[in-house]
Amino acid sequence: MATILALHAHPDDIEILMGGTLALLSKAGGHRIVAVTATAGEGGSAEFGTEETGRVRQAEARRSAQVIGAEYRCLGFPDLGVFNDDPSRRKVTELLRDVRPDVVITASPADYHPDHEAISILARDACFAAPVANYCTGEAAALDAIPALYFTDAIGGRDRNGVKIPRDFAVDVGAAFQFKQAMLAQHESQAAWVARQHGIADHLADMDAWTRRVGRDFGVELAEGFRQYRHTPYPKAPVLQNLLGDAVLTAL
Repeated sequence: MATILALHAHPDDIEILMGGTLALLSKAGGHRIVAVTATAGEGGSAEFGTEETGRVRQAEARRSAQVIGAEYRCLGFPDLGVFNDDPSRRKVTELLRDVRPDVVITASPADYHPDHEAISILARDACFAAPVANYCTGEAAALDAIPALYFTDAIGGRDRNGVKIPRDFAVDVGAAFQFKQAMLAQHESQAAWVARQHGIADHLADMDAWTRRVGRDFGVELAEGFRQYRHTPYPKAPVLQNLLGDAVLTAL
């Protein structure tokens, strides 16, 4: 059994961008999934204050994780306050040392939201730092090796300038889409916020449309896109792809 750490910025980011893949890994593969958000998403409301919004959104994220038998944690960074600095890197490194993942899946390093970009960089650098025993972070022991690192699609699949970000591969999530829908449906508080802030009238339908759009790029009905970070000295072996087997799709 492998351990997969899914690390993104806010409650609902994981569900939108990799929920189906995590469901496949958990439900079909029997692997351990740890879903972690950098923030509680306390900025995601125009009706309630930060404390109440953060409490509600963490509860929603916890229920979402339970749909696929995953663990949920929140790192407690402020919403719109995730930065690539040493204290933050040590905190993320300690998370990796505690979870001890074989695979880390995180945000795209280029995306529309600064928290998405910052947690991506922090995850990348924490993967490198986690085996460095003299980089002190807390009680957890250093890892034996750098875990395999993957990036999800950016929201909309493009960077801030609208340039399309290429994928290495996609995952056919048709068999797990019901779980992805059920996971995102737990985030009831975001219906009004996403409509107000993003102009998206139905966030569930928007997720559905995006997953189908990725699927069309790979000749299936429903899919999620990924890139593997293979820069020296990160692992080059297709660890996640091997765990997913026949669900992995290459470009047409």
